[in-house]
Amino acid sequence: MIIEIKVDASELKGEGSEVIQKLANFIKEKTSAEVTTESKTITVKGEDASVSKKRLRVFLKKFLHKQELKDYFKVISGEESTLKVKERKLYEEE
Repeated sequence: MIIEIKVDASELKGEGSEVIQKLANFIKEKTSAEVTTESKTITVKGEDASVSKKRLRVFLKKFLHKQELKDYFKVISGEESTLKVKERKLYEEE
């Protein structure tokens, strides 16, 4: 069975368009699934074992860590087959 999961990376746009392309390449490398990129959305299509929402979430977190963005962004679950990269709310100390 083929699974399709979308990754909404619209909030990463501020980091530059090449970051979204790097993310797509990173996911393709790790999952060996079919990865397509539209302006702010990455679509991952693959077999059950290689593409699960849980596994994809781990890869997204690893990517953010490697790019030193994990302090500014987090990965949250969207609708049924969607993951979102959200900007963290940074609280200023008073």
